[in-house]
Amino acid sequence: MINTDKENWDSLSYEDKNHKLYLQQKELLATLLEHRAISKEQYQKSLTDLSEKMGYTNE
Repeated sequence: MINTDKENWDSLSYEDKNHKLYLQQKELLATLLEHRAISKEQYQKSLTDLSEKMGYTNE
């Protein structure tokens, strides 16, 4: 992470940081599914679990 990113990160609220982390995790799951590293069922379960833990519905 370069300094500019750290400065941007530091300026985010707690909620914004959590949302950004959620979106990054969601993107990672999609990448794993795309590369067939996980099944559709694993993807859906992981996304559901992540969403519940982070307080989001599946976006």
